[in-house]
Amino acid sequence: MKSEAEVGERFRQLVEIIARLRSPGGCPWDRARSRGDILNYFLEEVYEAVEAIGSGRPEAAREELGDVLMEVVFLTRFYEEEGLFTMAEVLEGINRKMVERHPHVFGQKSKLSPESVLAGWQKNKLLEKRRQSILDGLPASAPSLVYAFLLGQRAAAHGFDWPKADSALEKVKEEIAELEKSLKNKNKRKRQVAEELGDTLFSLVNVCRLLGFNPEIVLRQAGRKFERRFRRLEKELEKKGREVRECSLQELDRVWETVKKNKRATGRPLKNKSKRNSRRKKK
Repeated sequence: MKSEAEVGERFRQLVEIIARLRSPGGCPWDRARSRGDILNYFLEEVYEAVEAIGSGRPEAAREELGDVLMEVVFLTRFYEEEGLFTMAEVLEGINRKMVERHPHVFGQKSKLSPESVLAGWQKNKLLEKRRQSILDGLPASAPSLVYAFLLGQRAAAHGFDWPKADSALEKVKEEIAELEKSLKNKNKRKRQVAEELGDTLFSLVNVCRLLGFNPEIVLRQAGRKFERRFRRLEKELEKKGREVRECSLQELDRVWETVKKNKRATGRPLKNKSKRNSRRKKK
C-alpha cells in the first residue's frame, strides 16, 4: 500500500502535468479545450468508471477512476487560470465539509446508526446552504432515472418513504393498473398515457432504491444484456444466410430463446480491448 505522503506526491504530479499541458508551450490540443469540452469528457469518464466498477475487474476500475480524477483536475485548472479558485481551495473545502459533517467521528465520539448519521447530514446541509425545501439543490441536469432516484432518496432521508420494498412494489402494481385503464379508454389522450407511464417508472425507481439498487445502473446492465443477446441473434441468423428484417416474429422468437440459453450471450461481457477514449484519439 502506498503511504499517504506518496499519494499526496502523486496527486501533486497530476496537478503539475495538467498545468503544464495548459501552459504556453504545452499541448496545443489541451490548450484549445474549453470548459464545456472537458465537461463532456468528464461525464463520459464517469459512465465508463461506473461500467468498469460493475465489471468486477479491479484493473479496469483503477484506470477509469484515474481518468475521472484527471478530468476533475482539468476542470479545476480552468478556474485557476481565471483566478476564481485553486485546487488547494477545492481540497480545503471538501476536507472541512467532511470533518464538520462527521462530528461523531472527528468531534465528540458517539455511537450512531447509519440512519441517524444520514439524517444529521441532511439536516446540516439544509442549515449550511439555507435551503427552503429539502428538495433544493438536486441536479436538474441529471438523467431522468437518476433524478427520480435522488428525489426519492432525499425525501426518504427526512422520513417520507415506503416502509419496505414490498410496499413500493404494490404501488407499481397500482400504477400499472391505472396505465392499463388509460390504454383501454376509447377517449384516451397521449398526455394521460404518458403521465401514467411516468408514474409507473417513478414507482419502479423507488422499488430499486429500497432494494439497494441504482435504477440507472440496473437499467444500463439490462440494456447491455439485451445488446449482447441481440448481437448473438444476428450471428445465428447470419449462419443461416438470413437477416433480422427478413424473419417473421415467430422465427425471431425461436432464435431469441436459443440465444438466451447460450451462456456466451448472457454472461459477463468480454473485456473491451479497444476501449474508446476520444480524448486520447484527438490528441
